[in-house]
Amino acid sequence: MAVASDLFNDKLFRQLAFYTVVVFVKMTVVQMATTFYRLTKHIYANEEDVKGFVGDKKDVAVVTNDVDVERVRRCHQNDLENVIPFIILGIFYVCSGPNPFLAAMLFRVFAASRIFYTVAYLAPLPQPSRTLMFMIGLGVNVFMAVNIFFSSSF
Repeated sequence: MAVASDLFNDKLFRQLAFYTVVVFVKMTVVQMATTFYRLTKHIYANEEDVKGFVGDKKDVAVVTNDVDVERVRRCHQNDLENVIPFIILGIFYVCSGPNPFLAAMLFRVFAASRIFYTVAYLAPLPQPSRTLMFMIGLGVNVFMAVNIFFSSSF
C-alpha cells in the first residue's frame, strides 16, 4: 500500500497524470467533433441512428463515407492508437525510475505533438506536418518502451 501511495504522491507521476488529462481532453474534443459533424450533416452510420434521429424520412440513409466525418473519425482513431499506449507506457516509465527532467520533457513533447497532429489533420495542413507530429509522438512511445525494457530486472 505504501508503494502506491508513494507513486501517487510522486511529482513525476503527477506530471504524467496532467499530460494524460491534456491528451485525453483533446481526444474527447475530437470525439465530440465527430458527433457534431454526424448530427449537423445528418450523417448516420447505423439504421437505428437514422430512425432514432430523423424518423422514417426517405431522403436520409446510412452513410459511412462522408469526407468530413471520416477525416475527424480517422484523427480520433489515430488518437486511440497512440494515446492509450502513451498512458500505459508512461505509468511503467515513471515506475522505472527515469531522469525526472527527461521524463517531464517526454510527456510535454508527446502532448504537444498530439495537439499539433490534430490541428494538422483537421485544418488540414500540408504534409509532412501531420506525419512529423505523428513520428514525434511515436518516438516518445518507442523511447519510453525501450527504456522500460532495459531498466527492468530479469
